[in-house]
Amino acid sequence: MKLRKLGSSDLEVSEISLGSWLTYSGGVEREQAKACVDAAFDAGINFIDTANVYGRGAAEELLGEALVGRERSSYVLATKVFFPMSDSDHGLSAAQIHKQIDASLTRLQTDYVDLYQCHRYDSETPLQETMAALSEVVRAGKARYIGFSEWPAEKIEQSLALPGVERWASSQPQYSMLWRAPEVEVIPLCEREQISQIVWSPLAQGVLSGKYLPGESPPADSRAASDSMSGFIDRLMAPPVLEAVQRLLPVAEQAGLTMVQLALAWVLRQDNVASAIVGASRPEQVYANASASGIGLDGDTLAAIDDALGDVVQR
Repeated sequence: MKLRKLGSSDLEVSEISLGSWLTYSGGVEREQAKACVDAAFDAGINFIDTANVYGRGAAEELLGEALVGRERSSYVLATKVFFPMSDSDHGLSAAQIHKQIDASLTRLQTDYVDLYQCHRYDSETPLQETMAALSEVVRAGKARYIGFSEWPAEKIEQSLALPGVERWASSQPQYSMLWRAPEVEVIPLCEREQISQIVWSPLAQGVLSGKYLPGESPPADSRAASDSMSGFIDRLMAPPVLEAVQRLLPVAEQAGLTMVQLALAWVLRQDNVASAIVGASRPEQVYANASASGIGLDGDTLAAIDDALGDVVQR
């Protein structure tokens, strides 16, 4: 497993990281989820990403249990704040940031997180208030660095212009062969400002694995077949998308790669991408994902990917 530097921070994160969005917030049995965490460490993954809202704290609690006994300096732990935790607890006000970081640390059974991320932009809170509160969290030792997820480029620029506040280490956008919107503004801006990408859904919710076939029901053990995990995959299951993904099979075969390796190597071809977040419901999936680290794609393969996907790519 190769490591990459996270922005201008002193953190080095594994190219493949373990996420906990749909899987460890209730979609996967606890012992199975813990087995996946163990497999991640075994595969050399040192970066684990979660959020307070995943299962309304359930994912953080599970990870807190799974990480007990491991040397704290042996892994990089990230969580997030923004989405509602109750009818009255949501957003990025100073009060919420301080309340939610303490609750997250309790659930995670740790004194600090390495990365504290704004899960979305809060248009109802002054940006100065949010940045000042995040800076206080870092200076209190409760987080080492800060990041954001899915912020508009103009808000990123505005936050960088504020004096006396901590600087971002990371951006967490959706990014995959099928979803390339960050390439337009966010990645160029972050490259200039030494902010790394930690990308989510690099396998497009598993669609880029090639396991979903046009006109056929999804496999019984897949995310698309799960009531608790299928809600975010529906738009990716359109026949034109699935047909385009099937055209990637010979591309992967020609490159001597699995479809998963091809998709993950594609996002990691970007120097600004520090890590690709993957979910896993079984240890075998963790190892399969981890095997993509260090794989390079040549120009012919990249061109063949673009030809295969054609106009289903979202930019």
